Amino acid sequence: MNQPHYGPQVPACDEVHANKYRAHEEPFREAMGRVAAPLTNGEEEYDALREIMLNMRFMAGGRIQAAVGAPKRVTPYNCFVSGTIGDSFVDGHDSIMARATEAATTMRMGGGIGYDFSTLRPRGAHIKKLGSKSSGPVSFMEIFDAVCKCVASSGHRRGAQMGVLRVDHPDIEEFVRAKHNKDRLNGFNVSVGITDEFMRAVRADGQFELRWGGEVWDTVDARALWELIMRSTYDWAEPGVLFIDRINGMNNLKYCETIVATNPCGEQPLPPYGACLLGSFNLTRYIQWTGDNDHAPEQGGWQFMWHQFIADIPRVVAAMDRVIDVATYPLHEQEQEAHNKRRMGLGITGLANAGEVLGFPYGSDEFIAFEERVMRTLTNECYRASALLAEERGAFPLFSKAQYMESPFVKQLDADVQELMRLHGMRNSHLTSIAPTGTISLAADNVSSGIEPVFALTQKRTIDSFEGKATYDFEDYGYRVWGVKGRTSEQVTLEEHLAVLAMAQRWTDSSVSKTCNVPSDITWEDFKAVYMHAWELGCKGITTYRPGGKREAILVKGDDLPDEEELVLETAEGSACYVDPLTGRHECE
Repeated sequence: MNQPHYGPQVPACDEVHANKYRAHEEPFREAMGRVAAPLTNGEEEYDALREIMLNMRFMAGGRIQAAVGAPKRVTPYNCFVSGTIGDSFVDGHDSIMARATEAATTMRMGGGIGYDFSTLRPRGAHIKKLGSKSSGPVSFMEIFDAVCKCVASSGHRRGAQMGVLRVDHPDIEEFVRAKHNKDRLNGFNVSVGITDEFMRAVRADGQFELRWGGEVWDTVDARALWELIMRSTYDWAEPGVLFIDRINGMNNLKYCETIVATNPCGEQPLPPYGACLLGSFNLTRYIQWTGDNDHAPEQGGWQFMWHQFIADIPRVVAAMDRVIDVATYPLHEQEQEAHNKRRMGLGITGLANAGEVLGFPYGSDEFIAFEERVMRTLTNECYRASALLAEERGAFPLFSKAQYMESPFVKQLDADVQELMRLHGMRNSHLTSIAPTGTISLAADNVSSGIEPVFALTQKRTIDSFEGKATYDFEDYGYRVWGVKGRTSEQVTLEEHLAVLAMAQRWTDSSVSKTCNVPSDITWEDFKAVYMHAWELGCKGITTYRPGGKREAILVKGDDLPDEEELVLETAEGSACYVDPLTGRHECE
C-alpha cells in the first residue's frame, strides 16, 4: 500500500525545503524523523511529534530543521545578541575586538546576531590612555560589518546582524544617517532604541538630553530629531524603531536582565548573550471542511480545528525545550544563558490564509477577533504546557515565583494557567514570538507568511540553488487550494496593518516581526503618525515599507528591476536576515 505523500505538495516548494533544510537526497519523511528522534522520549512521543511535523502543522525554525539530528556542526538557534561591548578597542575580555571575534564564531555556525553600540563613547570623546579622541560607535560598526562579509566570503551562509543605538546617545544623528548610501554597513539592519521619555518629549514638542557616561553631552529639539529618524525611514527604510522601555517593562525577566538589542529581524529582544529558538504553527493545516458539497465555504463549511491546535501545543513545547539541551552553541556564554532561562519563540504562519477561508477579510473586525483567539489560545496553552513541564523536568534556574508572577504580561494569562504557574513554576521564561517566516512558509506550499497579508495571488520566484537558477510560478496557498482571493498587501489599510500588529503583540511575550506597507504617496504627517500610534497602542517596535524609496532604488534598479510579481530568493545554507526589495518584509529563516 502506498504511503501518504507528506510534506510540500508543490514540487518547487519541496525543492526549496530540500535545498534549505535537508541533506543531499534526504526525503522529507526521513528528515522529520531525524529531527523528532532527539527531541522525544519513547515511541509514543516520537510518533506524535513526527506526525505533527510530517503534516506540517508545526514547522520548526529553519536552523532547527537543518541542524537537529544532522552530523554537521551548526547551531539550531536563529537568534543571538552579543555580550555587552566594552568601551575599549582591544583591552579586556569584553573589548570591541573580543566581541567581533565572538560574532565571527556565532555567524560561522549559522546564527544571526544583534549588538547594542550605545556602550561606546561618542565621536570626539577624549581617550586618556592614548591621548587621542574616539571615532565613535558608527566607525566601530565597520569592523563588525567586515567580519560579516568575511564570514560569507569564506563559504558560510550570509551573516545577519542588527545594530542598535539608543536615541539618547550623542552620536544618534550620525547613526541614523549611516546607511544613506549603497555600500556602507550592508551587513547590518539598524534600529534606534526609542525611550518613553523621548516619545513624550516629541509629543510635547520639548527638549531632549543626549547623554553618555552619566553626563549630558547635548540638548536637542526632540521633534527635530524625530523628524530626522522618520525621514530616514521614509526614504531609506531604516533605521527601524524599537520601543526599548516597552520591551523591558513587559519583559517577564525584568527582575534579572536588561534588554538592549534584538536579533537581526527584531522579533526577539534578548539580553547579552541571549539566544532563542523559533518555530511556527501553520494555521492552514488546522482548517477542515465540515460541510457537504452542496454548500459553499462562505456559508460556514470550513472550520478551524481548535481541539487539534490545543492538543499539538504541549507536544511542541516539550520538544522545543529539548532542543535547548541537544543544541550546539557557538559560545559557552550563550549556552549558559540559554540553560538559565530556556527561552523559545513559538508563533504562527498562514494567518491570512486561514482567516480568509473562514470568511474573515484580512484586517476586518472579524479577522482581528479570530487572530485574538488564535494568539490567546497559543499563549495560554504554551504557558500551561511549560508549567506542567516544570513539574516534570524542573523550573528554569532563574525562575523566581514572587517576581515572575508580577510580570504585566503574565498577569493577563488565564487564571487557571497562572495557578499552575504558581504551583509548579515555569520551565521556560519566554514562549512566544512572531518571526518572519518567508522561507518556511514558501516551503509549506506558499502559505501566507507569518501574520502578513497575502502579497500576491500569483508570483514568479527565481530559486537559486547549488544546481543553478530556475524560475517558477507560485500561487498563493489560499488561492490555489481553496480558491480564496485574499486581500493583498496593497489593499490593506495602514489602520488594519496596525490593528493586526497590535493584537499579535498583546499576546506575544517577545516581539512581532510585521511590515506595515504604506502607499508611496502617503502624506508626511500620516507616515509619522503611524509610528506615534504604534507606540500609543503598546507595540514594542514597528517596521514600515514605502515603495519607491531611495533604498529600493539601490536594491533594484535599471535592467535588474523584476517584473511586478517576481521575487528573487537566495538559497544558500540557511539564509540571512534581509529586506525584500518588493515587499519590504524581513526574512531570517
